[in-house]
Amino acid sequence: MSRTAEITRKTNETNVSCTLCICPGVIAIDTGIGFFDHMLHSLAFHAGWTLDLKAKGDYSVDAHHTVEDVGIVLGSALGECLGDRVGISRFGEAHVPMDEALAFCSVDISGRPFLVYDADMPQSSAGSYDYCLNEEFFRAFAFNSGITLHIKSVYGRNAHHMTESIFKCVARSLRTACALVNDSTCSTKGVL
Repeated sequence: MSRTAEITRKTNETNVSCTLCICPGVIAIDTGIGFFDHMLHSLAFHAGWTLDLKAKGDYSVDAHHTVEDVGIVLGSALGECLGDRVGISRFGEAHVPMDEALAFCSVDISGRPFLVYDADMPQSSAGSYDYCLNEEFFRAFAFNSGITLHIKSVYGRNAHHMTESIFKCVARSLRTACALVNDSTCSTKGVL
């Protein structure tokens, strides 16, 4: 398993390129959506990734297509980095506080994509980023990486803090689940 991937996706709506390595290193992100860049930087940093990600989208429509396509590309890159998933821990979970907010995440790198997202936000947006896009990003990410992802905002009053705690707890869960622990597959079936 190389633990490195390069993925590009170009559509009539977006152009996204990503180089991901599951090891700590330089993080460079430019999606044209400031708050989203901030969240992706937190995700990469706390997951222990090297990430170079650039995106251009149809911002005159809104940020939806760009956020979703970044999820598709980053998820595809993670799936490629993990390869046959031999030797990884497979499971990870974390609670992460951010001031008054607390989030929980549990992940299973199972090859069976699924998302459970439970996080109602008290505010609607940060700049050009609508908080409803959190779920769109994580759905695209989970389904394209082949992971089962459960996310819950336990509580909070500030949607910025709540979103940041979500991205960080996903990152911490992935860091644990992606860790190399042996040379076998963590499944009674023998494959993931």
